[in-house]
Formats: sequence, C-alpha cells, structure tokens
Amino acid sequence: MTTRDRLLGLTVVLLWGLNFLAIRVGLDHFPPFFFAALRFAVIAIPVLLFVPRPRVKLRWILLYGTGFGILQFAFLFTAMRTGMPTGLASLVLQSSAPFTVLLGTVFLRERIRPAQLAGIGVALTGMAVIGWDRLEHATLLPVLLTLAGGLGWAFGNIGARMAASTSPGFDPLHLTLWIAVVPPVPLLSLSAATEGPLTGPRALAAAFSGTGWPALAALAYIAVLATIVGSGLWTYLMGRYPAGTVAPFSLLVPVVGIAAAWAFLDETPTATSLVGGVVVIGGAFVATSARSPGAKQAVVPVAAVVPVAAVAPATVTVPATATAVIPATAVIPATAVIPVTAVIPVTAAATVRAVAPVTAAVPTSA
Repeated sequence: MTTRDRLLGLTVVLLWGLNFLAIRVGLDHFPPFFFAALRFAVIAIPVLLFVPRPRVKLRWILLYGTGFGILQFAFLFTAMRTGMPTGLASLVLQSSAPFTVLLGTVFLRERIRPAQLAGIGVALTGMAVIGWDRLEHATLLPVLLTLAGGLGWAFGNIGARMAASTSPGFDPLHLTLWIAVVPPVPLLSLSAATEGPLTGPRALAAAFSGTGWPALAALAYIAVLATIVGSGLWTYLMGRYPAGTVAPFSLLVPVVGIAAAWAFLDETPTATSLVGGVVVIGGAFVATSARSPGAKQAVVPVAAVVPVAAVAPATVTVPATATAVIPATAVIPATAVIPVTAVIPVTAAATVRAVAPVTAAVPTSA
C-alpha cells in the first residue's frame, strides 16, 4: 500500500472514530430511532435523484440496508441512549467481524478455518469480560444492545458479499449510497410507534433554534463526513487492495473513539473493559485476516504453440562465425498464442524458421 493510501486509511479511521462523538451529541437532542432515520434520510433524497441504482438484485440491497442501516443503528443508538459509554460502544461494535465470519459459514456455506475459529473464540472471551465488567459497574442491557448492533452490521456485510458475488462489475460506491434508501421509512415508523409521532418532529424543529445547532452539526457530520466521505474513501481502498490489507484499519477506530470520549466527554473506561476490548479487537483481527493455505504462485509447464519466424533480409551481412541465439523460454499467459517475429542477422540472404518449446509461469491457486 502506498503512503498516500495509508494516509487515506488513517483518515477514514479518524472520521469513523470521531463519529461516535457526533452520535453522542445527536442523541442528547434527538430520540434514537428518529435520529437514525434522519441520518439516512438526508442521504437518501439526493441519492434517489442523482445516483443510478447499482446493477444488483433488489434483495441484496434490502438485506444490506436492513442489516447495516436499520438493525445496526437502531440497536446502537438505543444502547448509547440507555447508558452505553461512547468509547466502549466503538469497541463492542467490532463484534461485527467475528459475527460476519459465523454468518458466512451458516448462510453462505463458507469453510471456517481453524485460525478463524480461534479468533472468534478470543473475541467471544473479550465480550464476556466486558459484559462481566459492565454487570459489576452498571447494567448489562446496553452491552447486549450494542452486540445486537454488531450482529445487524454482520447481516449487512452478508448482503454486500452476496451482491458482489452475484453481480460482478457493479459500482460499489453506488451500492454504499443506495443502502441509505432502505432505512428511513421503517425507522420513522418505528419512531412514531415507540417514541411518539410528534416527538421526533418537535426535536427537529427545536434543533433549528439558537441552542440546537450542535445537534444539526452532529447530523451533518454523521451524514456527510462519516458516511459519504468516510465510506467513499473506504470503498476506494477496498477496490485497490485485498480486503485483508484494508480491513485491519477498521480495528483502529475504537482507539480514536475511546481517546475522543476520554478527551471530550470525560469518559474514563475501566481497566477491565479496556482489556476486554483489546481481546475483542485481537480476536476480530485473527478471524478476519486468516488466509487459506494454498494461495500461491506456481510454475507449471504449458503446451503453448508459438510460431517463431526469424526473417532475415538478404542484404544484411555479419561475420561467418556469428551465432543467432533465440530465447526459447517465455513468460506468457497459459492460453495465449503469440506470433513472434525476430530479425536475425545471417551471412547470406536467407529465411530461417524455428519453433521453440515454451515454459510459461502461470499464477494458480492450489
């Protein structure tokens, strides 16, 4: 990865880590379901007007939008509204990584490798440590709600994976934007049913008063910087590099989230919670970065037909002892038939033809 792209990855980490501060500010003003609906509504309107729908099946857009947009943020915002510390929320939400591996095994029949299984076990241990600590110092419910948010994110990841595998060639940024179309109506309906039909609109009207600007600033940050800019840069990096190269950057998000909450919100996490969070991140890293054995470069002999026509014009004269050397080994794609024309100096007007056996170095996956 180039230095420039590493800096872009760290920019995404910074934007997403500070996003938890913006969520906290917004939740101090808006009810959680209504705030989650607003987050996507301000993106969905311009997307419907100006962004072409990605060429993927509607079911995968709905699954991605439901998991990532509705379930993740409905549970996360509710957890933070009911007492989940901001920094700790950024840690526990990383449970989405091992959840994604498990769901891929169950629904996509992906083979789970021993290293991934070990990583999941480590992550679950870290979650248990955090849960035990929260039970000692506060209620367990916010932790469980945040875990449910991580599970929702994992379902969204499955939808994104199915879209990529069944519809190759689509624009991933368009898919990222179009999932914003799914959550607003269900979340607004949920807000009206549980928070009251007028609670959210009244909070929105109050946000335009002289004291409500922090809530609007938080909404703008979440929608524009965290979602459009952050997700756009992330999509760009995922398109240029293997997932295993890019994904570990996301594990730095809790570092920024905890530091920001510590600096600006005076949230001091307990040592036990920090240890549990580090264990969760380590397990998530192992679970998502384990590579299957056998992906390697192999050199195999290939039966390739390569006519080599060495044509020498009769007017060229060289010493009689000259020897024409034709390289007989070429590195070519396995299926290629390549005519090669070489001009070889000879001592007389002649046409020399040679057929050279070729050994091709072809990348394969064992």
